[in-house]
Amino acid sequence: MSNVYKNAGVDVEKGYEAVERMKKHITKTTRSEVLGGIGSFGGLFELTSLQYKEPVLVSGTDGVGTKLMLAFEMNKHDTIGIDLVAMCVNDVVAQGAKPLFFLDYIGCGKNDPEVIEQIVAGVSEGCVASGAALIGGETAEMPGMYKEEEYDLAGFAVGIAEKSKLITGESIQATDCVVGIASSGIHSNGYSLVRNVIQGLDLNKQYDGLSETLGEAVLRPTKIYAKSIDAVMEKIEIKGIAHITGGGFYENFPRILPDGLGVKLDESKWEVPEILTFIQRKGNISTEEMYGVFNMGVGMALVVSKEDAAEAITILQDLGEEAAIIGNVISGEGVQFA
Repeated sequence: MSNVYKNAGVDVEKGYEAVERMKKHITKTTRSEVLGGIGSFGGLFELTSLQYKEPVLVSGTDGVGTKLMLAFEMNKHDTIGIDLVAMCVNDVVAQGAKPLFFLDYIGCGKNDPEVIEQIVAGVSEGCVASGAALIGGETAEMPGMYKEEEYDLAGFAVGIAEKSKLITGESIQATDCVVGIASSGIHSNGYSLVRNVIQGLDLNKQYDGLSETLGEAVLRPTKIYAKSIDAVMEKIEIKGIAHITGGGFYENFPRILPDGLGVKLDESKWEVPEILTFIQRKGNISTEEMYGVFNMGVGMALVVSKEDAAEAITILQDLGEEAAIIGNVISGEGVQFA
């Protein structure tokens, strides 16, 4: 083959190598509903074996944002794919859906098969954790668009739910309980602020207030809640789920509440991750601002009836989640703190 394309900056042979490296990771995510193999023009997933009376497909797409820039700086690429899956899947789960399959897109300045393999290994780990099959994707080498060591990621997840069991928030009423499930750290939101605060700091250093290096703390992957949420749904009715993502508490709780209702939360009921306390102190950021940007230790919040709250917590704790009643639904819109 002519080297004209390679001389223009695109190495097709490296692309083939990257695909070969991916295969063993993709295989880990396979489900019985997946048809065909790797390399088809489209990913195939058959639905006929799934037992739903009124199936609804729920989809979500997202990226990882500027957290990627810290991965570049640390030259650590094996967990960023988990973040990619988590950001998509957690949104799908918040509607009451079970993840079915996932597709990824990697745009890069130079196709380094080892780096691509690390990214896809993380995507595979995230898919296994969520129960989704990785059925397709794209790696695009784009010299001139990105620097050689840079890449961008996008993901797309599809889940399924019984129409009658979709979680919409419509049945939420005052006095319902809010059950918070702990986050694993910053997750994948607010990183433009994080990077601004830690600019000039040594990512390989363990600073006061941290039990690990700064780099380990800021790259800790986003928690995936799919299997835990599904376990709760099997036992009790979840009226609403707030995925505490971009916009923090003030934007995400109102998304699930009927008009005229708000939440009152007790900050003493959960623990703020040490990295967020470090960021707040180092950046001299107000508590109100922190709650408007970050998850502050609550990755997912479930709204359930008072009668079901204790059982929800037991189910979650039996699965290893840190969970507690962190507040309740109130008359009057907005997010209040006790």
